[in-house]
Amino acid sequence: MSMATELTCSYGALTPRVSISPSPTRIYAAFNSSSRYSQRLIYTCFCSKQPVSRQITTEELSLSMYNRWIRDFCRAGEIDEAMSLLAEIDSLGSFPDPLSYVSLIETLAGLGRTLEADALFQEVVRFGIHERSYSVRLYNALLSGYLRKGQLDLAVRVLDHMKGENVEKNQETCEILLNYYVNAGRLEESWRVVNEMKKMKFQLSSFVYGKIIRIYRDNGMWKKALGIVEEIREIGLPMDVEIYNSVIDTFGKYGELDEAVLVLRKMQSCNDVKPNISTWNSLIRWHCHHGKLDIALELFAMMQDQGIYPDPRIFVNLITRFGENGNWNMISKHFEVVECKEHKDARAIYGALVQIIGQFGSFQDVEELVGKLKSQGVAPSANMFCTLANAYAQQGLCKQTVKVLKMMENEGIEPNLIMLNVLINAFGTAGKHMEALSIYHHIKESGFTPDVVTYSTLMKAFTRAKKYEKVPEIFREMEASGCSADRKARQLLQNALMVLDKRH
Repeated sequence: MSMATELTCSYGALTPRVSISPSPTRIYAAFNSSSRYSQRLIYTCFCSKQPVSRQITTEELSLSMYNRWIRDFCRAGEIDEAMSLLAEIDSLGSFPDPLSYVSLIETLAGLGRTLEADALFQEVVRFGIHERSYSVRLYNALLSGYLRKGQLDLAVRVLDHMKGENVEKNQETCEILLNYYVNAGRLEESWRVVNEMKKMKFQLSSFVYGKIIRIYRDNGMWKKALGIVEEIREIGLPMDVEIYNSVIDTFGKYGELDEAVLVLRKMQSCNDVKPNISTWNSLIRWHCHHGKLDIALELFAMMQDQGIYPDPRIFVNLITRFGENGNWNMISKHFEVVECKEHKDARAIYGALVQIIGQFGSFQDVEELVGKLKSQGVAPSANMFCTLANAYAQQGLCKQTVKVLKMMENEGIEPNLIMLNVLINAFGTAGKHMEALSIYHHIKESGFTPDVVTYSTLMKAFTRAKKYEKVPEIFREMEASGCSADRKARQLLQNALMVLDKRH
């Protein structure tokens, strides 16, 4: 059974009820011998001019074709079709081959359907289906899926299983771990992974150096972070987009916006390195953060001129900032530019965000909104639901945010840590600090591992409610958990302590 999160919001309190299956089981879709897959299989086998024995036709050839179709559907992202084929193979009393299991588990984990991925993985282990060459890919897929959702305890279980089976980590395993630890603000674990990579003589790629820069940046050592760039040059590693983006993000976070733009200019002048969506997102986000909205809009226009569509989350940031200043005409003008572009999915999502925020929250029918997106061909995804929920959350529309969460679950998409952090923000912005706290407890009880965003957002909720005495307590919990406080968290703590000192 997949996780079922039921949140009921009233004027009194928020009551989370969670049900997690202790041992996920594989659930197969109903099917019969007249399915389109079976029909296609029979047609292919019996229309062939080559003589084929009945046994080969019904067993060997069909199983081979099933495996091929499963992998094709997984590559196309049509996981439900692939799972239906898996059910048909099971009805024949057979199993897919190891590579098909790899494809299924990687696709399910990538979509956030970790319970199903884990159930298949347990099946692989139980029946000894895997081949040694595919073992680490299976573990990496499951590890990445758990960490993407913020389920650190389950990820540690995967690592323990690897150790027990004598499956060595590869470079991808280490990079998956490093990416999670850095994003979650876990300094000690981040350095442990870097040192392990050095010990195992893995090459420290631009991805790894980019993460090292971010570790320094998030701990207030931005000049040291920039010193890493000199080390990269000394060892002869080419400066690629990952490293440039880390440098831009470092400058942006500490208000060195002119320097950040200079790095952009340098990237644009290079023949082999060009700015990507992350580059533009970082520049726009930090200019918005520091109140430089005019330059943020210039960058927004430049990005579109380069043929790159803005991340919907950046669009939320922009229109929220302009909404706070009452500049709705600027939103309309720039949305018209987006509408003229060719990407239908992007236009639909931007249009939904304008309806949510541009009408000061008057667009409260979440079902109708999601229905409009689906009618325009936008496939529901975790990212789409998180983006819509965030648009409501920034205005403190907690009921609408909870509705988005429920719709996400109804679509079969398991809630992730990002969505739950958004929910904390929704209640905090609405002044419901106790409800925000209940979501925090729900996160811990549900097997998720709170990250630095969780703690910072919760501290902000209590700051808004003027419950300053709770802020140092949350900060201590964050440090005890292994999360390294970022600049925002430290500023919230400092402000709370100043108020408490004045009271005394």
